[in-house]
Amino acid sequence: MRGIYSASYLASLERASCAQRGAKSLDIGKAFQLIVGTSTGAIIGCALAKGVSLDRIVTLYKENGARIFPQKMPSSFGTDLLLQLKQRPSLLHKGTEALREALTGVFEQMTIKQLWDERCIALAIPAVNMATYRAWVFKTPHDAQTNHRDDQFSLVDVCLATSAAPLYRSLAGIANPQGGHEVFADGGLWANNPILVALVEALRILEHREEEIEIFALGTCGRPEGEIIPLEALDRGIQDWKFGGEAAGVSIAAQEFAFDMIAKLLRPHLKKRVQIIRFPSDKIPAALLQYLDLDETRPEALNALIQHAQRDADLTNSGIQQGTAEGHAIKALLNSMTPRSV
Repeated sequence: MRGIYSASYLASLERASCAQRGAKSLDIGKAFQLIVGTSTGAIIGCALAKGVSLDRIVTLYKENGARIFPQKMPSSFGTDLLLQLKQRPSLLHKGTEALREALTGVFEQMTIKQLWDERCIALAIPAVNMATYRAWVFKTPHDAQTNHRDDQFSLVDVCLATSAAPLYRSLAGIANPQGGHEVFADGGLWANNPILVALVEALRILEHREEEIEIFALGTCGRPEGEIIPLEALDRGIQDWKFGGEAAGVSIAAQEFAFDMIAKLLRPHLKKRVQIIRFPSDKIPAALLQYLDLDETRPEALNALIQHAQRDADLTNSGIQQGTAEGHAIKALLNSMTPRSV
């Protein structure tokens, strides 16, 4: 549920910008030619592309979190684990149905192509196709050479596909508009940090244009990674690896760092000037660590994430006032956002 951090962060920036400009709200999605997001980031990205307000996105997390994750994953051997061995499939099914219902309330039956036709904002949403174990990126038909594979997938199904985190959510079984069905797992398995997806897609979009590329990256308040392991603790068992979940976490964290480094190393060798602007964030306080599990939905946890997002947004606004490099770029981005008429 850490997407509530990202949505609240942007909402705080929007409120500050609106106060300065005398506007009621901003159409944030329209400031971007391309929006790329994975898992919970894709839900926010699709909503912004559609023109949904950030307050409504925050409300989605608040009102539906406990239904999407009705019971937390057990972290150790014990009664909870034994009970969930039988109950887990049923809990996952209920959670997926709750998420589908919540997403339908926001996106209705809008398809990827309808979004492109109405808003002209490109999307690229990573997932994993379970039939082949290969990466799949849902795309709007913004590319002149597209084969229109994804045009008729609904935004609801796309969001279910990219957020189908193993152990935490059911796999996403969705109808393929061209016939049959597809099964997907969370795009975070290969693109939890989708910066390379964004860079490659931006290069394709601007291949024959002189525009520079600006990539704005916003995280989801991830847990600090790494641990000091004594030599006598090398023989880890099933419980130490949290039944495999910890190994997946190590893989994802390493990939996030690697993708950032690869993007930075590629920049000097590209024909276009590329700027990567990461929205500033402060160190995560110790008190927040207990609230950073993927399936944490307690009201106090969501409120803690919202408060931390607001503090980080204040940090960004300070950077804007002080004229830092990131602040200057983010200010220009905010100023490019169109005020809503209502």
